[in-house]
Amino acid sequence: MGTTTPERSVRIEGVRRRLERWRRTRPHPRAPIPEAIWTAAVALVRQHGLYGTARGLRLDYAALKQHVEAADRPERAGTPSGFIELAARHPSVGDGCVIEIQGPRATVRLQLTSMALADLAHLSRMLAGADA
Repeated sequence: MGTTTPERSVRIEGVRRRLERWRRTRPHPRAPIPEAIWTAAVALVRQHGLYGTARGLRLDYAALKQHVEAADRPERAGTPSGFIELAARHPSVGDGCVIEIQGPRATVRLQLTSMALADLAHLSRMLAGADA
């Protein structure tokens, strides 16, 4: 078990005081914790770990973990999709293509041969989760 450094105690104690002050003055018992406090707690997790931060701030471990995971996810709204439409040429029977899809955790590579453009469009809509 690690020792608690004075610097760590001061940082966690400062956020804990903000959290306790909010708890005393919140408008009603089920009011959500302000985003600024969650942001400070997530920053502490990055420095001191999830368990130690949850325990030091007296926060629910699972709730803090969800906020850390949400902070790690890229923003979906307002970010460009990265989709580029290419002018299609008429493929011959032996033509093929490779589709590479990069995600936050993995890259998927599809090698397609002898596929009509209509079938490729249908496959793209299925992969994107859109109704075909």
